[in-house]
Amino acid sequence: MVDVFEEVEDEMRAHKWRTLARRYLPWVGGAAAALVLGVGGTYGWSAWQESRAGKASVAYDRGLKALQTNDRAGADAAFAEAGKLGTRGYRTLALMQQGHILVGQDKSDEAVKLFDEAAKVAPSPILGDNARLKAAFALMDKASYEEMEKRLTPLTEDGRPYRATAKEALAMAKLQAGKVKEARGDFVVLSLLSDAPEGVRARAQAAIQMIDSGTAAKLPGLAKAAAELPKPQAAPAGQNPFAPQTGAPVPQAGAGKQ
Repeated sequence: MVDVFEEVEDEMRAHKWRTLARRYLPWVGGAAAALVLGVGGTYGWSAWQESRAGKASVAYDRGLKALQTNDRAGADAAFAEAGKLGTRGYRTLALMQQGHILVGQDKSDEAVKLFDEAAKVAPSPILGDNARLKAAFALMDKASYEEMEKRLTPLTEDGRPYRATAKEALAMAKLQAGKVKEARGDFVVLSLLSDAPEGVRARAQAAIQMIDSGTAAKLPGLAKAAAELPKPQAAPAGQNPFAPQTGAPVPQAGAGKQ
Protein backbone atom coordinates (compact mmCIF):
# COMPACT_ATOMS: atom_id res chain seq x y z
CA MET A 1 0.00 0.00 0.00
CA VAL A 2 2.84 2.34 0.80
CA ASP A 3 4.29 1.71 -2.64
CA VAL A 4 0.99 2.71 -4.25
CA PHE A 5 0.92 6.04 -2.36
CA GLU A 6 4.54 6.71 -3.29
CA GLU A 7 3.77 6.00 -6.94
CA VAL A 8 0.83 8.42 -6.79
CA GLU A 9 2.97 11.11 -5.16
CA ASP A 10 5.72 10.56 -7.74
CA GLU A 11 3.19 10.87 -10.53
CA MET A 12 1.75 14.07 -9.01
CA ARG A 13 5.22 15.55 -8.69
CA ALA A 14 6.04 14.59 -12.27
CA HIS A 15 2.74 16.10 -13.47
CA LYS A 16 3.50 19.29 -11.51
CA TRP A 17 6.93 19.65 -13.10
CA ARG A 18 5.58 18.93 -16.56
CA THR A 19 2.96 21.62 -16.03
CA LEU A 20 5.55 24.10 -14.83
CA ALA A 21 7.82 23.21 -17.73
CA ARG A 22 5.07 23.73 -20.30
CA ARG A 23 4.20 27.05 -18.67
CA TYR A 24 7.68 28.56 -18.21
CA LEU A 25 10.08 26.88 -20.61
CA PRO A 26 8.95 28.99 -23.59
CA TRP A 27 9.76 32.10 -21.57
CA VAL A 28 13.09 30.70 -20.41
CA GLY A 29 13.90 29.68 -23.97
CA GLY A 30 12.93 33.11 -25.22
CA ALA A 31 15.14 34.78 -22.62
CA ALA A 32 18.06 32.56 -23.57
CA ALA A 33 17.51 33.34 -27.23
CA ALA A 34 17.34 37.04 -26.45
CA LEU A 35 20.59 36.74 -24.50
CA VAL A 36 22.29 35.02 -27.43
CA LEU A 37 20.95 37.61 -29.85
CA GLY A 38 22.00 40.40 -27.52
CA VAL A 39 25.56 39.12 -27.28
CA GLY A 40 25.70 38.56 -31.03
CA GLY A 41 24.17 41.96 -31.68
CA THR A 42 26.68 43.69 -29.41
CA TYR A 43 29.56 41.96 -31.18
CA GLY A 44 28.09 42.86 -34.56
CA TRP A 45 27.60 46.48 -33.53
CA SER A 46 31.19 46.72 -32.28
CA ALA A 47 32.53 45.18 -35.48
CA TRP A 48 30.44 47.59 -37.56
CA GLN A 49 31.68 50.56 -35.53
CA GLU A 50 35.29 49.44 -35.89
CA SER A 51 34.82 49.10 -39.63
CA ARG A 52 33.42 52.62 -39.87
CA ALA A 53 36.24 53.97 -37.70
CA GLY A 54 38.80 52.36 -39.99
CA LYS A 55 37.20 53.98 -43.02
CA ALA A 56 37.04 57.31 -41.17
CA SER A 57 40.75 57.04 -40.37
CA VAL A 58 41.57 56.47 -44.04
CA ALA A 59 39.41 59.45 -45.08
CA TYR A 60 40.94 61.67 -42.39
CA ASP A 61 44.46 60.73 -43.47
CA ARG A 62 43.51 61.52 -47.06
CA GLY A 63 42.37 64.95 -45.90
CA LEU A 64 45.68 65.62 -44.17
CA LYS A 65 47.60 64.66 -47.29
CA ALA A 66 45.36 66.92 -49.39
CA LEU A 67 46.18 69.82 -47.06
CA GLN A 68 49.88 69.18 -47.55
CA THR A 69 49.41 69.73 -51.29
CA ASN A 70 47.19 72.77 -50.68
CA ASP A 71 44.17 70.94 -52.10
CA ARG A 72 41.63 72.57 -49.80
CA ALA A 73 38.58 71.32 -51.70
CA GLY A 74 39.85 67.75 -51.60
CA ALA A 75 40.74 68.09 -47.93
CA ASP A 76 37.33 69.47 -47.04
CA ALA A 77 35.58 66.61 -48.85
CA ALA A 78 37.78 64.01 -47.14
CA PHE A 79 37.21 65.50 -43.69
CA ALA A 80 33.46 65.64 -44.34
CA GLU A 81 33.56 61.93 -45.19
CA ALA A 82 35.57 61.16 -42.05
CA GLY A 83 33.05 63.08 -39.96
CA LYS A 84 30.12 61.10 -41.35
CA LEU A 85 31.79 57.70 -41.00
CA GLY A 86 33.67 58.09 -37.75
CA THR A 87 32.85 58.04 -34.07
CA ARG A 88 32.53 61.24 -32.04
CA GLY A 89 36.30 61.59 -31.84
CA TYR A 90 36.83 61.50 -35.58
CA ARG A 91 33.85 63.76 -36.16
CA THR A 92 35.35 66.29 -33.75
CA LEU A 93 38.73 66.19 -35.47
CA ALA A 94 37.18 66.46 -38.91
CA LEU A 95 35.04 69.47 -37.94
CA MET A 96 38.08 71.26 -36.52
CA GLN A 97 40.07 70.63 -39.68
CA GLN A 98 37.21 71.98 -41.78
CA GLY A 99 37.13 75.01 -39.49
CA HIS A 100 40.84 75.59 -40.10
CA ILE A 101 40.23 75.55 -43.83
CA LEU A 102 37.55 78.24 -43.45
CA VAL A 103 39.81 80.36 -41.24
CA GLY A 104 42.40 80.24 -44.02
CA GLN A 105 39.72 81.57 -46.37
CA ASP A 106 38.86 84.46 -44.00
CA LYS A 107 35.47 82.89 -43.24
CA SER A 108 35.77 83.13 -39.48
CA ASP A 109 32.03 83.17 -38.77
CA GLU A 110 31.52 79.88 -40.62
CA ALA A 111 34.63 78.45 -38.97
CA VAL A 112 33.34 79.32 -35.51
CA LYS A 113 30.14 77.39 -36.19
CA LEU A 114 32.18 74.29 -37.02
CA PHE A 115 34.41 74.73 -33.96
CA ASP A 116 31.34 75.11 -31.74
CA GLU A 117 29.80 71.99 -33.25
CA ALA A 118 33.07 70.11 -32.70
CA ALA A 119 33.05 71.16 -29.04
CA LYS A 120 29.51 69.81 -28.60
CA VAL A 121 30.27 66.35 -30.00
CA ALA A 122 33.77 66.01 -28.53
CA PRO A 123 34.24 62.83 -26.46
CA SER A 124 36.79 64.38 -24.09
CA PRO A 125 37.63 67.75 -22.47
CA ILE A 126 40.95 67.79 -24.34
CA LEU A 127 39.26 67.82 -27.73
CA GLY A 128 36.29 69.86 -26.56
CA ASP A 129 38.30 72.70 -25.04
CA ASN A 130 40.67 72.61 -28.00
CA ALA A 131 37.70 73.35 -30.26
CA ARG A 132 36.35 76.04 -27.91
CA LEU A 133 39.70 77.83 -27.89
CA LYS A 134 39.93 77.68 -31.67
CA ALA A 135 36.52 79.35 -31.86
CA ALA A 136 37.70 82.08 -29.49
CA PHE A 137 40.88 82.67 -31.49
CA ALA A 138 38.86 82.91 -34.71
CA LEU A 139 36.74 85.63 -33.07
CA MET A 140 39.59 87.51 -31.39
CA ASP A 141 39.73 90.40 -33.86
CA LYS A 142 36.00 90.93 -34.29
CA ALA A 143 33.98 89.82 -31.25
CA SER A 144 33.11 92.07 -28.31
CA TYR A 145 34.93 91.67 -25.03
CA GLU A 146 31.71 90.35 -23.47
CA GLU A 147 31.56 87.59 -26.07
CA MET A 148 35.21 86.67 -25.52
CA GLU A 149 34.80 86.69 -21.74
CA LYS A 150 31.76 84.41 -22.00
CA ARG A 151 33.65 81.93 -24.15
CA LEU A 152 37.01 81.98 -22.38
CA THR A 153 36.22 82.29 -18.66
CA PRO A 154 34.94 78.69 -18.24
CA LEU A 155 38.12 77.42 -19.91
CA THR A 156 40.31 79.13 -17.29
CA GLU A 157 38.92 77.11 -14.38
CA ASP A 158 41.15 74.71 -12.46
CA GLY A 159 41.45 71.33 -14.11
CA ARG A 160 40.67 72.49 -17.64
CA PRO A 161 43.27 71.13 -20.11
CA TYR A 162 44.12 74.48 -21.77
CA ARG A 163 43.69 76.66 -18.69
CA ALA A 164 46.87 78.72 -19.16
CA THR A 165 46.26 79.31 -22.86
CA ALA A 166 42.69 80.41 -22.13
CA LYS A 167 43.98 82.83 -19.48
CA GLU A 168 46.41 84.25 -22.02
CA ALA A 169 43.66 84.68 -24.61
CA LEU A 170 41.40 86.36 -22.05
CA ALA A 171 44.18 88.74 -21.03
CA MET A 172 44.68 89.59 -24.67
CA ALA A 173 40.94 90.23 -25.07
CA LYS A 174 41.08 92.60 -22.11
CA LEU A 175 44.01 94.44 -23.65
CA GLN A 176 42.18 94.70 -26.95
CA ALA A 177 39.14 96.12 -25.11
CA GLY A 178 41.27 98.81 -23.48
CA LYS A 179 41.38 97.12 -20.07
CA VAL A 180 45.16 97.56 -19.92
CA LYS A 181 45.57 97.46 -16.14
CA GLU A 182 43.51 94.28 -15.80
CA ALA A 183 45.34 92.68 -18.70
CA ARG A 184 48.73 93.50 -17.18
CA GLY A 185 47.66 91.89 -13.91
CA ASP A 186 46.64 88.73 -15.76
CA PHE A 187 49.97 88.62 -17.59
CA VAL A 188 51.82 88.95 -14.28
CA VAL A 189 49.88 85.96 -12.91
CA LEU A 190 50.62 83.99 -16.07
CA SER A 191 54.33 84.76 -15.91
CA LEU A 192 54.42 83.24 -12.42
CA LEU A 193 52.08 80.30 -13.07
CA SER A 194 54.13 77.19 -12.42
CA ASP A 195 51.94 74.83 -14.44
CA ALA A 196 51.79 77.13 -17.48
CA PRO A 197 53.75 76.05 -20.58
CA GLU A 198 57.07 77.81 -20.99
CA GLY A 199 55.86 79.55 -24.15
CA VAL A 200 52.87 81.05 -22.33
CA ARG A 201 55.06 82.39 -19.50
CA ALA A 202 57.55 83.85 -21.97
CA ARG A 203 54.81 85.60 -23.93
CA ALA A 204 53.31 86.93 -20.69
CA GLN A 205 56.66 88.47 -19.71
CA ALA A 206 57.01 89.99 -23.18
CA ALA A 207 53.46 91.38 -22.94
CA ILE A 208 54.24 93.04 -19.62
CA GLN A 209 57.33 94.70 -21.11
CA MET A 210 55.37 95.89 -24.15
CA ILE A 211 52.58 97.29 -21.97
CA ASP A 212 55.10 99.12 -19.79
CA SER A 213 56.91 100.49 -22.86
CA GLY A 214 53.69 101.64 -24.52
CA THR A 215 53.95 99.30 -27.51
CA ALA A 216 51.15 96.95 -26.46
CA ALA A 217 49.07 97.79 -29.54
CA LYS A 218 51.10 95.19 -31.45
CA LEU A 219 50.18 92.41 -29.03
CA PRO A 220 46.76 91.07 -30.12
CA GLY A 221 47.81 89.87 -33.56
CA LEU A 222 51.11 88.56 -32.23
CA ALA A 223 49.51 86.58 -29.43
CA LYS A 224 46.80 85.21 -31.68
CA ALA A 225 49.43 83.75 -33.97
CA ALA A 226 51.67 82.55 -31.14
CA ALA A 227 48.88 80.91 -29.15
CA GLU A 228 47.51 78.90 -32.05
CA LEU A 229 46.84 75.42 -30.73
CA PRO A 230 48.34 72.39 -32.49
CA LYS A 231 46.02 70.65 -34.89
CA PRO A 232 45.11 67.22 -33.48
CA GLN A 233 46.16 64.25 -35.59
CA ALA A 234 44.38 60.93 -35.99
CA ALA A 235 45.74 57.42 -35.56
CA PRO A 236 47.04 55.46 -38.56
CA ALA A 237 44.52 53.77 -40.83
CA GLY A 238 42.99 50.66 -39.30
CA GLN A 239 43.36 51.83 -35.71
CA ASN A 240 40.43 53.15 -33.73
CA PRO A 241 41.44 55.62 -31.01
CA PHE A 242 37.86 56.85 -30.65
CA ALA A 243 35.77 53.77 -29.86
CA PRO A 244 31.99 54.08 -29.22
CA GLN A 245 31.25 55.86 -25.94
CA THR A 246 30.73 52.95 -23.55
CA GLY A 247 32.85 54.08 -20.63
CA ALA A 248 36.16 53.26 -22.29
CA PRO A 249 39.19 55.42 -21.45
CA VAL A 250 39.14 58.76 -23.21
CA PRO A 251 41.81 59.13 -25.90
CA GLN A 252 44.55 61.68 -25.43
CA ALA A 253 44.87 63.88 -28.52
CA GLY A 254 46.39 67.18 -29.48
CA ALA A 255 49.63 66.77 -27.56
CA GLY A 256 52.12 69.56 -28.04
CA LYS A 257 52.92 73.05 -26.97
CA GLN A 258 50.13 75.29 -25.86
